Amino acid sequence: MYIIKVKGKAKIPDYIQLRDENFVLIAYFRADRPLKNPEKYGLAGKEEALESLIRELPFGKLQELTL
Repeated sequence: MYIIKVKGKAKIPDYIQLRDENFVLIAYFRADRPLKNPEKYGLAGKEEALESLIRELPFGKLQELTL
């Protein structure tokens, strides 16, 4: 799974995209709000680690998600 942080403009907030191994979009959520249903993506119990990763993640850089 891959993660990328997208910079918002004006009134549009920053967003996070989660993509699978084929780079297909599987989740799209605001960077300032937690992911809903993390267990659906195999991230149950990793919410705190995901939040800290999102804070440190640079904009526009696709990274492999390893938690």
